[in-house]
Amino acid sequence: MLEIKSKKSGAELTSVKLDGKEMLHQGEFWNRHAPILFPIVGRLKNDETIIDGEIYHMGQHGFARDMEFKELEKSENKHEYVLESNSETLEKFPFEFNLYVTHLVEDNTLITEYKVVNKDKKEMIFGLGGHPAFICDYSSGKYKIEFEKQEDNIKFMSLKDGLVLEEEAPNILSNNCINLNKDSFINDAIIMKNIKSNKVYLKENERTVLEFDFTGFPYLGLWAKIGAPFVCIEPWMNTADKVNTDGKLESKENILKLEPNEEFKCSYKMLFFRTGSKNSKNNK
Repeated sequence: MLEIKSKKSGAELTSVKLDGKEMLHQGEFWNRHAPILFPIVGRLKNDETIIDGEIYHMGQHGFARDMEFKELEKSENKHEYVLESNSETLEKFPFEFNLYVTHLVEDNTLITEYKVVNKDKKEMIFGLGGHPAFICDYSSGKYKIEFEKQEDNIKFMSLKDGLVLEEEAPNILSNNCINLNKDSFINDAIIMKNIKSNKVYLKENERTVLEFDFTGFPYLGLWAKIGAPFVCIEPWMNTADKVNTDGKLESKENILKLEPNEEFKCSYKMLFFRTGSKNSKNNK
């Protein structure tokens, strides 16, 4: 059974323990654990974007991860929070909204759910994503990310100063896996699209540590600070600005749109495995 902790700041998970063993990065090497990315994913060119002809300023991954949410429910197996638009958010993002974040425990599975409600009188455009960091000594060369399905058409995206380049990055798949090593994140995050799989598996040698289900998310990112013993598996609805962006938020690839009073929901699932057995069916 999993035990979780979270906080109102960013509605962020701060601990995930399986049988008393911590699975989530504890902030020693990076000052976050599992932030939400809203209302943008990645970086904006010059940290600014144009909405309805006006320029707005936002830092990387938006503002929700640094804001105080309201706690709606906190039980052993469910933590639910909401962020309501206010004067501070409207200075950066000119839409009225409610952003709900829910963490649910079901046996050894942790589900993080997002719900965005457009409370405005006009169409709302936004980005959304997750950024959980799992304890993993990836520099050891013992870890890999394995894909659920054969990835014949996957695309790797190149970054420069946090912005997406037109040219693709090299395909680093080997036997349908990404083998992690000390050089994996020298060029920033690994970002992928055109993914067939709904799941990836974090493996230490051949032992499954984590099954990560990102069904419905068109992009997947991997990232870690150089040399730090964690790896982030990041389900994204959209990405950073392209280098040649026109600066308009509505022009971002795969931007999400909501009509007044509409809501958008998505979720990702993390199934954790006990140490011992190499057979993932027996070590849940």
